[in-house]
Amino acid sequence: MTRSLLALSLLLTFPLFGQQSAKKPFDAFALSRLVRVSDPQLSPDGSTVAFVAERVYLSDNNRQKHIYTVPLAGGEPRRITLYGESNTRPRWAPDSQRIAFVSGRSGKSQIWIMNADGTGAQQVTDLATEADGVLFSPNGGYLLFTSRVFPECDNAACNEQKLKERENSGVEARIYDTLLYRHWNQWDDGRRSHLFAVNLEGPGAEGSAFGTPRDLTPGNYDVPPFSLGGPDAYAIAPDGQEICFERGPGQDPASSTNLDLFVVSPEGGAPTQITTNLAADASPVYSPDGRYLAYRAQERPGYESDRWRLTLLTRATGELVNLTETLDRWVTSITWSSDSARLFFTAEDRGREPIMMVPATGGGVKMIVFGDAHHGDIQFAPDGRSIVYTGHSGSHPTEIFRGVSSGGAPAQLTHFNDEMLNEYRLDELEQVSYRSSDGATVEGFLAKPPNFDMQKKYPLLLLIHGGPQGAWGESWSYRWNPQVFAAAGFVVFMPNPRGSTGYGQSFIDAIRGDWGGQAYLDIMAGVDHVSRRPYVDSGRMAAAGASYGGYMINWMLGHTDRFRAFVSHAGVYDLESMFGATEELWFPLWEFHGTPWDNPEMYERWSPSKYVANFKTPTMVVHGEKDYRVPSTQGMQLFTALQSRGIPSRFLYFPDEGHWILKPRNSLYWHQSVIDWLKSWVDRGYAPAPTPAPISNLDQPPDSVAEQPKPAIQIDRGPQP
Repeated sequence: MTRSLLALSLLLTFPLFGQQSAKKPFDAFALSRLVRVSDPQLSPDGSTVAFVAERVYLSDNNRQKHIYTVPLAGGEPRRITLYGESNTRPRWAPDSQRIAFVSGRSGKSQIWIMNADGTGAQQVTDLATEADGVLFSPNGGYLLFTSRVFPECDNAACNEQKLKERENSGVEARIYDTLLYRHWNQWDDGRRSHLFAVNLEGPGAEGSAFGTPRDLTPGNYDVPPFSLGGPDAYAIAPDGQEICFERGPGQDPASSTNLDLFVVSPEGGAPTQITTNLAADASPVYSPDGRYLAYRAQERPGYESDRWRLTLLTRATGELVNLTETLDRWVTSITWSSDSARLFFTAEDRGREPIMMVPATGGGVKMIVFGDAHHGDIQFAPDGRSIVYTGHSGSHPTEIFRGVSSGGAPAQLTHFNDEMLNEYRLDELEQVSYRSSDGATVEGFLAKPPNFDMQKKYPLLLLIHGGPQGAWGESWSYRWNPQVFAAAGFVVFMPNPRGSTGYGQSFIDAIRGDWGGQAYLDIMAGVDHVSRRPYVDSGRMAAAGASYGGYMINWMLGHTDRFRAFVSHAGVYDLESMFGATEELWFPLWEFHGTPWDNPEMYERWSPSKYVANFKTPTMVVHGEKDYRVPSTQGMQLFTALQSRGIPSRFLYFPDEGHWILKPRNSLYWHQSVIDWLKSWVDRGYAPAPTPAPISNLDQPPDSVAEQPKPAIQIDRGPQP
C-alpha cells in the first residue's frame, strides 16, 4: 500500500513496538481519554501556532476545551487559557501580539481578547444572545463575530428584552407558519444568526473599552447558514474594507440548497450579491493581494451532494473560472499561497484526504501531501514555503504538523496522545477491493482484532456508513470508531458502496432512487469477499449502521437472514412518514424524485417497512429524541414491528441526544450496550462484562491522562438473549 510521508511520520512518531501484544485493547474508555486537537491557527509572523485541545471528563460528564500555543519551530505546547470549560476559536491579531477567542467563562459564550501568552484577558462582548465565530480584521481595528438575534430587533437591549419575555412567559407553546420549524436537534426559536463587527477602541456602552457591536446582516436570514462543520462561511478582505458571506434563500429554506455570496462594508449598509448560481456557493477565501475570491461551488440545485468545485472570482471584473472541473472529487477546504499565485486545497479520494495544489491561472492539479491519512486546516507561513496542517488516520488521532508546500517530510508539532498510543494497541486499517454484482470495483476497509492470529476464526462485524453520501476511510472518528469494535474481538468490515464519496461523482449519483438496490448488492458482495477469508467465521456475522447505515440495516432485515444480529441506529424505516416529519426536505425530494404523493411507487419500493413479513434477525434499535433529521418515531415504528413479530429486539433510547450520541457518559453507555448486544448473539458463551469504572481527570493536572477509580456507570441491559 502506498504510504505518504505524513503516514510514515505517524508511524515513526508512534512506532509499532515488538511488545504490541502486551498493549491493552483499545476500548471505549481509551477512546474517551484521547485529547482532541483541532483548529490550528498560525500567527501572522509565522512563529507560533495556537490551537484547541479538548478533553473528556467522565466524572463530570462534560468536555473541556482550552487554547494552547506551540512554536512553529517545535517545542512543548503551552496552555494559555486557565478558566472556564469552553475556550475555542483562537484568532490572531495582525501584529501577532494578541489573540481573540470565544469563551464561556462568564457564564455565556462571549468574545474575549488576550495577550499571546494568555495574560490580560478582556471580555469584548456582553450580549444576552451570546457570541461566537470570531475573526480578527486584517487591519486590527475590529473583530467580526456571529450572534443569534431576533431579526425584528435593531439593538442588544431589544434582544435581551425578548429573551426575558420568553423565559418569563410560562408558556412552552410555539407557533409556526413556515417549514424548517426545527432543524437537526433544535426547534426554531425565532432568532437568526447574524454577522456583527465591533471596534477594538471605544467609545462603547457604559464605559466599555470596546465599541458597540453593529449588525452587518439584518433581516430574516441566517448568516452564516446552518452547518455541521467545515470551512467558515464568511471572510474579510485583506484591506479590511469588505466582508464576504454566505446567505441562504429567504423563501422555501426546507427545500432549497441554494447559497449565494454577498459582500458588505464593516461599517454596515446594504449588502451586494456577487454570485447568482442557483445551487450552492460557499466557503469564500480572499487572496492575500485582494484581487481574487476563491470559493466552493455546486451546479445542481436541490442536490446537497453535488460535486464541490474550486471557483475563482476576479473581484474587479467579476470573471469566474472553474479551476477543478477535470478533478472528479469534492473540494473540501481552500487556502491561498502567500504570493496569491497558487491555491492549496483538500479533496476526499478513496478513503483519504490529500492536500492538492492548482495555479490561480489554471492548469493541472498537483498532489502535495497524500497517502493513508486525512488532512486539513492548511495555513502558510510568511516565508511562502512552510505550511501547518492537521493529519489523522484510521489508527492515529488528529495532531498538528509542519511541512513545506513542495512536499517533503513533515515535522509533528503536537504529541498529546503519545502516552495513550503507547499504552493501547491500534493497528492499521487494511484496504480491500472486490467486484460487485455488476462487475464494478468497490473498495472498503478492514480492522482486525488485537493480537490477530491468522489461524483463529473471528466473528465478522459489518459496519455501514451514513449519508448515504459518506465514506469509511483512513480517518479518525470519535463515533463508530472501528478500532473499538475490533478490540471487542470482531473482524470489522467497512465497505464503500454506491453513493460513497471519494470515488467520483457518478459513483455518488448512482444511489439516487436506488437506496436498497445496487448499494445493497455492493455491500453483500463485499461480505461474500471478506467472509471467504480463512480467519472469518461466516456463521457468526453481525451488522450495524447509523442514519443511512441504519436504513440499510432495516432494508437487510427484509432481504437477508445471513446475520445473527443487527444494530439499527437512527435508521430510516418508513419513507413516507419520514418525509412528513424530517426537516431538510431537499434531501428526500432529490433522492426519491419528488414527494410521496407525486412518486408513491418510489417510496413504497424502497421503504423497509414494506418488508416486515420477512423480518427474522434479532435487532437492537437506537434513537435519540432530539434527532430531527431522522425523527425518533422511525426507530419506534421499527421496534414495534420487531416486537409484534416476536423477534428478539431491544430499544436503546436517549431522551437527551440527537442524531449522534455525544455526551460522554451516554457515549460510554452506547458503546457498552451495542457491543454487549452484538457479542451476545455472535458468541453464545458471551457474558456481558461488569461495567468498568469510568476514567476521571478531575483530581489530576489539566494534561493528565491518569486513571482514577470512580463509581461505575450502571447499565440496565434488560433480559439477555
